[in-house]
Amino acid sequence: MKSTVQWLENVAFEGKTESGHRIMMDGSPAFGGENRGARPMELILTGLGGCASFDIVTILKKARQDIQDVQCELQAERSDGIPSVFTKIHLHFIVKGTNIKEKQVAKAVELSAEKYCSASKMLSDGGVIITHDFEIIEQ
Repeated sequence: MKSTVQWLENVAFEGKTESGHRIMMDGSPAFGGENRGARPMELILTGLGGCASFDIVTILKKARQDIQDVQCELQAERSDGIPSVFTKIHLHFIVKGTNIKEKQVAKAVELSAEKYCSASKMLSDGGVIITHDFEIIEQ
């Protein structure tokens, strides 16, 4: 896997992924940015949510659960020092569908957290405390 990051100006950067996608990154005005894009640490957090959500959807579909929507809300805490690394991250999954079995969602969340999600494994091995919970909304 490859990507490139090109400095644009001030603290703005454009990332280009190997799959051909572009991502704008910029800092806040307090750090010389113009708020034209996501912060790099926001992208790491969002990437974790995407990785885990990919697992949840895939596992629930294989379990023949009638899912209609899956959302992952993430909340992170960072250290006060430099580097300001993540110390805790909580993922809250909202699964919407018809006749969704709680046991299946719990299993999907557990499998993602403990076996499949590369981003979660990488962050937790680096000392980040990652927790999960979920809710099911009947459609």
